[in-house]
Amino acid sequence: MQPDPISLDHQGHRTLIKWHRARRKASDAEFTPTRILDAMRLGASVEVDLVVHADKGFAILHDLELDHGTTGSGLVCETSAETLRRLFLRGNDGEPIADRVMLLEDLCDLLAANPAHRDALLQLDYKEDLSRLSPAVIASFAAAVSKVAHAMILSGGDSTAVASLAAATPGLRTGYDPTYVGVLDDLQSREDFSRFIAAALKTAPEAAMIYLDYELILAADAAGADLIGAVHDDNRRVDAWTIRSINSATLAKIRRLLDLRVDQITTDDPEGLLFALAEGAA
Repeated sequence: MQPDPISLDHQGHRTLIKWHRARRKASDAEFTPTRILDAMRLGASVEVDLVVHADKGFAILHDLELDHGTTGSGLVCETSAETLRRLFLRGNDGEPIADRVMLLEDLCDLLAANPAHRDALLQLDYKEDLSRLSPAVIASFAAAVSKVAHAMILSGGDSTAVASLAAATPGLRTGYDPTYVGVLDDLQSREDFSRFIAAALKTAPEAAMIYLDYELILAADAAGADLIGAVHDDNRRVDAWTIRSINSATLAKIRRLLDLRVDQITTDDPEGLLFALAEGAA
């Protein structure tokens, strides 16, 4: 029997396998409660996304528009909680599935009713910025998350937004993603990459996990800069995101990330990743 896709060991270092958008395997739909509970029961690392809706709470969705991932249409920020709960998610083929859109409080209630494995970690990835966080939105977040904050980590690209939500939610760990569109156009030399990671660590001093595009890590490596090593030197951990599919090209990149001692790899196909590496080692 194939082991559950939770982690793998390489040269004495353990790397977690994170279930991106709560997918255990490539054929899974995004953000289904079954997969989230599966991951939390097993002690896996799993990620969901957060966007703010019209009633000052959060929906478990990636896009700011409803059209692609749900049976709804329009902007999430203009849609009420009641309407969101009536919408169905769409599968990878675009067809509606049986699972409905969850709100953050729905997810937290589900987790409270189904206690997680002590090693499980649910990443809440906030997809917007500080401008969307009114006092009412922050209070809504804290009210939902506080009872299960010990099993979660909050991340995002706006470190001030993440810090504001975390400050209202005792016990919640945080992470920071300094990656931005076009970052590889700006970083060319070893010195460029070194300055980039130093600035990221300074920007988010409380972040336990630094989330980096895996291509950024590998580009830095080719330029002679060890981004993972720099983060480890500051007693933090690195997540490399996102391996979309498992093939010969991505496997070579995954193996290099493992050589660099990455702490977590985000993928849309955790089962496929673990199987392919095990098959290659056989």
